[in-house]
Amino acid sequence: MHHELFMSMALEEARKAEAIGEVPIGCVIVKDGEVIASAHNRRETTQQPTAHAEILAIQTASEKLGTWRLSDCDLYVTLEPCPMCAGAILQARIKTVVYGASDPKAGCCGTLMNLLQDSRFNHMCEVIPGVCAEACGEILTQFFRRLRKKK
Repeated sequence: MHHELFMSMALEEARKAEAIGEVPIGCVIVKDGEVIASAHNRRETTQQPTAHAEILAIQTASEKLGTWRLSDCDLYVTLEPCPMCAGAILQARIKTVVYGASDPKAGCCGTLMNLLQDSRFNHMCEVIPGVCAEACGEILTQFFRRLRKKK
């Protein structure tokens, strides 16, 4: 299925983040079956709190398409988006969000709350959780396990 294919690409982005010491989260944005943007966390590298994979991918997709409206796009991310990223996803009018692992500490697509499907906003997204959840969760678990051992 195409969800697994695009999530595997997001996992490749997560591995790029891990290789530079970032929390391994990756994201791809797809339009008409083609990846138009990909990104991984760069918060530590840039020392910018907004340098999450989703934000960076949304910026790239908007630049590529020449519009902030990404209403024909689907976003694939390895970890459930946080409140900041969920807000950016809403503002970009993304059609569908597919995520891998749930985030019990900051997940805003159904775990702590569901910002993406709150009818009080002027846009709602389809949300597809749990795609390749085990692989997406495992890369994070191993990363934090290694980090704790170093300390």
